[in-house]
This record gives sequence, C-alpha cells and structure tokens, in this order.
Amino acid sequence: MSALTPASCSPAGAALTRFKHHADAVNSVAFSADGKHVATGSDDNTVAIVDVATGAVLHMLTHHTRSVRSVAFAPDGRTLATGSHDSTVCLVDVATGAVLHTLRHHTDFVNSVAFAPDGRTLATGSDDMSVCVVDVATGAVLHTLTHHTRSVYSVAFAPNGRTLATSSDDSTVFVVDVATGALLKTFKHHTREVSSVAFAPDGRTLATGSRDTTVCVVDVATGALLKTFTHHTRVVTSVAFAPDGRTLATGSADTTVRVVDVATGALLKTFEHHTREVTSVAFAPDGRTLATGSIDKTVCVVDVATEPPSLKRFAAEWLIKHGVV
Repeated sequence: MSALTPASCSPAGAALTRFKHHADAVNSVAFSADGKHVATGSDDNTVAIVDVATGAVLHMLTHHTRSVRSVAFAPDGRTLATGSHDSTVCLVDVATGAVLHTLRHHTDFVNSVAFAPDGRTLATGSDDMSVCVVDVATGAVLHTLTHHTRSVYSVAFAPNGRTLATSSDDSTVFVVDVATGALLKTFKHHTREVSSVAFAPDGRTLATGSRDTTVCVVDVATGALLKTFTHHTRVVTSVAFAPDGRTLATGSADTTVRVVDVATGALLKTFEHHTREVTSVAFAPDGRTLATGSIDKTVCVVDVATEPPSLKRFAAEWLIKHGVV
C-alpha cells in the first residue's frame, strides 16, 4: 500500500488535495464534526482516518476482513462507525483506533451506517434487506426494520433524530419513526435502485440518488416531488446537502461530481477530478470543501467555493504554455 500523497487533484484547479492511501476502490468518505479529519473506507478492507490539513494518516484500521462500504463519525467526533461486506459493524475510538464494539446483527453485507444527531443510536442497512437501529453504548438492537424487499443501500437520520430515511434496491425510499419503528412515508419516485438518501439540514426535504441516473428532491411531509435533476449520465451513487441546505452535491458512475442549487435546480459546479466512478461525497461542516471518494482508489478534497475554469480552457492554456499552438 502506498503512502498518502497530497497532490493536485484536478486540472480545473479547484481541488485542494488528493489522498492516495488505499490500495483499492474507496467506497465511503466522511468528515468529522470539526472538519479536521476525514475517514475513508475501501475495498482493500481498511479504514483510514486522515488529518485534512497535513495529509497525515492518524490511523489505518484493519479490523474488517472484507470490503468496507460505509463510514460515519459520531457527532462528538470521538467514535467512528464502519460497515463492511464481512457483515459486521464496528465502533472505533477515533483517538486510539481501538475497536470498542463489533456488532453482528446483520447476516449479509452492511452497506450503510449513520449516527443519530445525539450520537446515542446508530442505523445500519444491509443486503439482508433489513435496517437495524442500535444503542451505541450497549450494542443492543432497538429495532429491526424489514420494510424493504431487497438490499438496503443507504440510511440517514433526520436532523431532529426522530425519523430515519432508508433506500433500497427495491426502488423505494421509506421514512420510519425511530422510536417505534413505524413506517411513516413511502416514496416511489425512482424507476431503479435508490443508492443514496440525505436529509436537508432543516429536515423538510430529502434528496435521493438512483441507478436511473436521476436525483430527486422530495417534500418529506407531503411526499411531493419538488425537483428532478438529470445532470448525470450514469448511476448516481451519493448525494449530500451543504450545511446551509442551499446546495446539493452528487457523485456518479459517470466519474463526475456535480453541485446544484436546490431551489432553482441550476448546475453550479462540475468537478472532473476522478478517473473512475465516484462512490461517495461529503461536505465539510464549513460548507466550503467537499470530500469525494472513487473507484480510482483516491480521495479528493475540493474547494466548492471557488469557481473552477472549464476543462476546455485548461486544455487551451496547456497547449499555449507548451508551444503547441
């Protein structure tokens, strides 16, 4: 495995850093609440915790035996949850790298993990078609939700912690009551599997990305479809709201990351710094930077506040610089 190497991430010039600390595809990226650390999970079975400012790998965790599909920091930044194709979920002490709990409540691949805003509970989604809500302190399963009929790909808590959104290979999105496990809403606005779900910071809207290549924004209370974005050409793998809720980042198998204005639907930015499928996108708490992971084995941290020049302009400048034209 090569050492982490900060480098230019994109010819567009808007990227800050490229991290190359994994030996295989990067499946998930997550910022800590203070924005100082990024956690990454990979097909090389490892989890890295990285200092964003220096690029130093604080911990390279090897507690899983198969691909790591999802990582999530607890709100206080002290604990990291990791979900794997080895069917386990691990809770790790961020400071020491020690595994605090290994949860074995799923019988198949774990695809998604998410902490509640208070950090006391954790939701996990699996290929066993279930979603589990777990007590973080004890590891006890509080609810096992079986609303989906195929693999569960993504889970996300509402900002108030009272509801949970889940998405699946069955093309549906469910919203459930965390306290009771009751099914509150069913959304069927996609025609193929729903890869990713994310609540807006105000909890009123939900963004979803799908294999049907679209991104939908839905009113949680009414179920109304507010926006459908069609800016990607292949499966949408990941969606993430900026902390102010005004913009949405989306990652796709078309190798691009897009940033859109939620209110107007306008495409604000296109990043082309990865060479293969983008698997995960995550905003830093300051909303100015975005972490992206890819099958190309890299993680990029990009500046979304700076308007990147077009690739066409970059190419023209390169040709002039090198005396081609």
